[in-house]
Amino acid sequence: MRDFLAPIAAAFLLVGCNTAPQYKVPNTPAPLAEYKETGPWTPARPADTASRGAWWDIVNDSELDALVHRLEQNPPRLAVAIARMDQSMAVARRTRSALFPQIDVTGGATRERVMDLTGEPVRRNAYNLGGAVSYELDLWGRVRNSVISGDAEAQASVYDLESVKLSLQAEVAENYLRLRGADSRIVLLRQTITAYQSALDLTHRLFVGGATTEADVSRASTQLGTAQSELEQQLAERALYEHAIAALLGEQPSAFAITPTKELPSPSPTPVSAPSELLQRRPDIAAAERRVAAANARIGVARAAYFPSITLGLSGGFASTTNNLISAGSKVWALGPAAALLPVFDGGSRKAEVKRSQGEFEQASAEYRQTVLDAFRNVEDQLTLTNRLANASDKQRGAAQAAARADEIIERQYRGGAVDYLQVVTAQIAHLQSQEALIDIETRRLIASIDLVRELGGDWKPPANDS
Repeated sequence: MRDFLAPIAAAFLLVGCNTAPQYKVPNTPAPLAEYKETGPWTPARPADTASRGAWWDIVNDSELDALVHRLEQNPPRLAVAIARMDQSMAVARRTRSALFPQIDVTGGATRERVMDLTGEPVRRNAYNLGGAVSYELDLWGRVRNSVISGDAEAQASVYDLESVKLSLQAEVAENYLRLRGADSRIVLLRQTITAYQSALDLTHRLFVGGATTEADVSRASTQLGTAQSELEQQLAERALYEHAIAALLGEQPSAFAITPTKELPSPSPTPVSAPSELLQRRPDIAAAERRVAAANARIGVARAAYFPSITLGLSGGFASTTNNLISAGSKVWALGPAAALLPVFDGGSRKAEVKRSQGEFEQASAEYRQTVLDAFRNVEDQLTLTNRLANASDKQRGAAQAAARADEIIERQYRGGAVDYLQVVTAQIAHLQSQEALIDIETRRLIASIDLVRELGGDWKPPANDS
């Protein structure tokens, strides 16, 4: 027995061998001290890391807050991500089970007919009851690397779920802000239609009195009809945004409604974290890194196929042809390798699998680096938009005020007979277009603010024990 156990003990001493490469997070360009398009955004201070509530609160809109919180009811898109995470977790648990021995219990009873030494038939009962334990010696790290890979994939699925949550929150916010932009345009168009109707009535009275021409009446009527048509288009666009929000929340569009408002919400300034913190703030980057770690471990699994696979087995129990099954004389046992496999020739299959796993690692590494680069680019994009659109909003507000004054002056002159209606039409168009442009810029600026916070990772933070 001592001679038999000696090689087993020696084998256990080799369990520390590992065929996987030492894992290192792929290199990425070193983050700069600050973003190129910082503009009016202030750097985050230590106190800014304290909980400030939901990240979409920068919009200062209680209805948006209520809508986003309804995502907690797990709409279909979120349920899909949760199901994928559960599957990945289950696969990791199944893989981890290989770290432990497998225990089986067997039992049976048969009725058999055999010949005795004299050649006479003998009928007898045969009974057996036993158990078996088997355990794979993980000499080359195949099991351990499989577990590492499974755990890393499971972690990635958790981060994928967080990415989906962040994306859904942002999509709800974006569609909500577009809907509020449509609300503002609808209010503007209704006011414009009222003004155009008054202008048409005035022009018609002047025409009846011989003070203007029928062409002016036609122009006024055209202006009114065009504004009414645009209102219908805006009402349709608003309905589409409302339907989109309902679908994101997993609700029936027919039973879903958002009460119109007159004004767009006003965003609050948000501190921008340093570029060096971005890698720790985005769940998609965390997921990409975990997939690199998983691919690295799978190289070790592929390399382990070059070495012998040894599974130890221990079995024991009772076997008897009498009714006295549980007795000392009925004991049976066995100890030794249940299976030993040493690959010799496979036509290059193992070599190809190692190459495939290495290629998978290179692909995951490249995808990680691209994810990081895209993250920095997207933050710069949204910083550019928020900064430039803020400047554009100030200038467009001035233009809209000037157009309103011009419209008012031209209308007074028309009532006094100093100008014809063509100048009124020109002033009205300029006034309406300048106000619509201001609403469009303000809506885009709000959406850019939401997108900026999303690209910065929202309020997501990696778990404290993450590796």
